Amino acid sequence: MIVRIMGEGQVRLDDAHLAELDELDDELLAEVESGDGEGFRRTLTALLDAVRRLGTPLPDASLEPSELILPSADATLEEVRELLGDGGLIPG
Repeated sequence: MIVRIMGEGQVRLDDAHLAELDELDDELLAEVESGDGEGFRRTLTALLDAVRRLGTPLPDASLEPSELILPSADATLEEVRELLGDGGLIPG
């Protein structure tokens, strides 16, 4: 799967890591819904760090269709709330 982190680029990520990322996504969704700004920031950072750690960055010149788009590390709780909609960031 190809994941885009807004403002950073794309990462190739093995589907085997989706369960781990889905846990973080569920936590992030709960924090966004409750308005927990501190928890939101911590979990968003953990989610982005996990994608960077588990994935392989694609060259900047490569432009592949992204199956998943994650917000940038400096995204606000309100911006992520809009991205999440009803289902979270990670398709489940």
